[in-house]
Amino acid sequence: MAYAITQTCCNDASCVSVCPVNCIHPTPDEPEFGTTDTLYIDPRACIDCGACADACPVDAVFPVDRLRGPDTVFGDLNRDWFRDHPNDHAWGAPSFPRSLPAEVGALRIAVVGTGPSAGYTAQELLRGTSAEITMIDRLPVTGGLLRHGVAPDHQSTKRIAESFASVFHDPRLRMHLNVEIGTDLTHQELAAHHHAVVYAVGAAADRRLGIPGEDLPGSLPATAFVGWYNAEPTVPADAVELSAERVVVVGNGNVAVDVARILLTDPDRLAATDIADHALAALRRSRVREVVLLARRGPGQAAWSRAEFLALRRLPGVEVVVADHPEVRAAIEAAEAGAERGAEAGSGTASGAALLAGLPLVPHDGDAPPGPGRRIVLRFLSAPVELSGEGRVEALTVERTAPAADGRVEGTGVRDVLRAGLVVRSIGHRGVPLPGLPFDERTGTVAHRAGRVVDPATGRPLPGTYVVGWAKRGPSGGIGANRACARETVGALLDDATARALPVPEAGRGDFERLVRKRRPDAVGLRELRAVDRAERERGEAEGRPRVKLATVAELLAAGLRR
Repeated sequence: MAYAITQTCCNDASCVSVCPVNCIHPTPDEPEFGTTDTLYIDPRACIDCGACADACPVDAVFPVDRLRGPDTVFGDLNRDWFRDHPNDHAWGAPSFPRSLPAEVGALRIAVVGTGPSAGYTAQELLRGTSAEITMIDRLPVTGGLLRHGVAPDHQSTKRIAESFASVFHDPRLRMHLNVEIGTDLTHQELAAHHHAVVYAVGAAADRRLGIPGEDLPGSLPATAFVGWYNAEPTVPADAVELSAERVVVVGNGNVAVDVARILLTDPDRLAATDIADHALAALRRSRVREVVLLARRGPGQAAWSRAEFLALRRLPGVEVVVADHPEVRAAIEAAEAGAERGAEAGSGTASGAALLAGLPLVPHDGDAPPGPGRRIVLRFLSAPVELSGEGRVEALTVERTAPAADGRVEGTGVRDVLRAGLVVRSIGHRGVPLPGLPFDERTGTVAHRAGRVVDPATGRPLPGTYVVGWAKRGPSGGIGANRACARETVGALLDDATARALPVPEAGRGDFERLVRKRRPDAVGLRELRAVDRAERERGEAEGRPRVKLATVAELLAAGLRR
């Protein structure tokens, strides 16, 4: 019996590298990699060896005959993907690990950030070179979005952090947490002590709606809401107010789905996760009964992954409905008819609209209180135009939209009011400028070429300066997409090292250690990080949870000092 990849796939591609028959696609060398929801296993080619399941860092791979209940759909999804993407599973050109000529010597490389892209970068460097690595993060803990972005009810996804544990504990790696580049140290000071600096700082800002009332209390970016339930130390415990019965989430990507799911999940289920204590307490008191997912476009342009949306439909005690609209109804009917024709022809996979098949289409009066029970309303073809309220958000005015001839949507002039006490915008992240580095305002990324940071005026690379992850390619791709991204950047760095194009540090590793201690006496190292991890796990063990997170910088530093 073949294996299948399920909901928690991270696109890490560890499974691809161990498959003896090359039946897992798309591979990192194929164009679809990084754009598909998950990777897929061809059941006709799979030899049932189980190597992929052993290699998967997030436990997403299972034998098809062991899938139960709603998970059985993933066997079909894996099979159906290869109907649209036939593959002979022939091996491509072999890829060998990079290494440096012995005469280059040991490099000292700084990596700014400790999230997935930073972890993969350090992993590549430690495995392929004799480099000494310095990792720096503005927060007193490691993990980036693995710790502060992945939803607490997705514990299996967080297991990929375990693959970085050996990286962070490598004797060639030094860690300086609670240190911010641009505030505590400059880029120039960092570069003066290292042959190369790799920035893996993500995309810290949110895109704005640009409408009146957006800054009213009760209007939040998704990063604040996600950070709130994940105990991100810079998000206050009282950042979210859940006293209203209706919440509107603007957006229809995976983060919007996460927000809706957390708001309506039974708190007793969340109590077994690492959700922030303050968030769990607030959710127990919550009056929220309806979450509206608002989208400017139609269901065919929904940005959520199929796996995440299918999981949303299975949320216990929560009804998922679609706000009735002629264009939406037509799109669903056309998708259902197309799926039937595809099935008869032996090809085709579910489109965004077809995923809504079977969901009730109901009139939605957002000006009236929600009905009984808990429900998620998918409201398409509605654009936010204004937030209003006395002192805080009380309502969101939306304009109905319609598809235009050029594929976009345009306003119809018809407006509705949605009464809501909380509006969360989840329309994407955006990078922020980094002191001392060129920034592309149009893309919200560090200006670069294949990972080499470049001067936009001349197009020339800045010696020894590199970028990886969302700061490099923009906020796209899941956790595992950072592995291929890191490999490209590290490849450029090693090419430059081989060509003797890296600058020679002006000072040594010990000098840098002294500089950090002088600027940030409360910097956190590996010993303190271990103490924090131990404290959180001990607190979790006492409550039957994986960990109980320390939610403030003061608490994290105090736990580190108790080593």
